[in-house]
Amino acid sequence: MTITPAAPNEHAPVDPVLFWRPGCPYCHRLQHALDQAGVAIAEVNIWEHPEAAALVRSVAGGNETVPTLLVGHEALVNPDPEVAIAAIAAHRALRARRG
Repeated sequence: MTITPAAPNEHAPVDPVLFWRPGCPYCHRLQHALDQAGVAIAEVNIWEHPEAAALVRSVAGGNETVPTLLVGHEALVNPDPEVAIAAIAAHRALRARRG
């Protein structure tokens, strides 16, 4: 598996991705909120994918803080579920307008 976030100057935003790990109550809370809101996104277990763990460290001050949500060109580290859902909705609306 290769995970490459889009560079900030690219025009096409990347699809939202949730980075998580087993046993993380904050990850479970966010996953549950996304499920309840009917928001489906890609999920990557950082314990199974070292490159995902490296990406999380690169946006979380060197820490493997999860959940980390990559939305477009923005990384949200341990976001509040409502903030995450709003960010994903805004991202998808922007993609829909761009076609």
